[in-house]
Amino acid sequence: MKHSKRIRTSLVAGVGALGMLGLSACGAAETGKEGGGASDEVTITVPSWVGAQANAEVAKVILEEELDVKKVTLQTMDEPIAWDALNSGKADAILEDWDGQPEKQKLYIDQKKTVVKGGDLGVTGHIGWFVPKYYADAHPEVLDIKTLNKVAKDFKSSESEGKGEFLGAAPSYTTYDEWLIKNHKLDFKIKETGAEAAQIKEIQKKYAAKEPFITYWWEPQWLNADIELVEVKLPEFTEGCNEPKEKTECGYANTPLQKYLNADFAKDGGDAAQFLKNFKWTTEQQNEVSKWIAKDKMSGEEAAKKWVAENKETWKAWLPK
Repeated sequence: MKHSKRIRTSLVAGVGALGMLGLSACGAAETGKEGGGASDEVTITVPSWVGAQANAEVAKVILEEELDVKKVTLQTMDEPIAWDALNSGKADAILEDWDGQPEKQKLYIDQKKTVVKGGDLGVTGHIGWFVPKYYADAHPEVLDIKTLNKVAKDFKSSESEGKGEFLGAAPSYTTYDEWLIKNHKLDFKIKETGAEAAQIKEIQKKYAAKEPFITYWWEPQWLNADIELVEVKLPEFTEGCNEPKEKTECGYANTPLQKYLNADFAKDGGDAAQFLKNFKWTTEQQNEVSKWIAKDKMSGEEAAKKWVAENKETWKAWLPK
């Protein structure tokens, strides 16, 4: 959710201790000449879902191999902490932000001006409720929240206390499921999966056994290429419909995923900063790298190098002119 979607103890990027980065007062990057040259070091924050890792690993390979950045550190952080790191200069970039952290955005972008927008990632995030197509085909009433209670009994488990079981997201993801269930008087109980990896494992197990399940789910997500899910119709999202969240009755918004940069790095980070501003790819491209990491068990570096080798025409357009 990936937005904040989301966050997980599962598929993580390389981690380094912030205290060991030797960060300067003006930002995490040791920059070259303004407007050109190379940064000696760049720190990219990485939310702990695999799509965000895919972004960062590909950026790291290109920064180091094509733009001569001596060291790119991928620092795993939940989104609120990442925003604080951008503000303080302990990190240079967020490459995939789902909800913009409105309060921090107002503070750091509008008031303190320590963080600036880095542009569109090119990927649109979407969160919703999903069920397997094999179940939806046999029980179409599952596809509308208004008729969902008619089939709630099919989702019972030994842990759901007589209600239908709803597979929940990792606790740090942005979710309104508790309130949607309560405010629509649905006969469901959320099962806490704890982490994205655990949620995926549960889905794969049930899907292989052709069991019914309903789950919080999102796009982009590499598993969508392997299984066929159908979305449950939730009330349409409108601005402010989930504020306060306790009164939420609407579904989730479509979110064009954004990049943000430390303001000093954006100004003085030379080619490295310009490259990260230019970095823009598709959902399909991100899912491809994510699948290599999550399903095919390649390391992040291996997956990134494979993608870079096979997609030169795409990433060359991201290089500073």
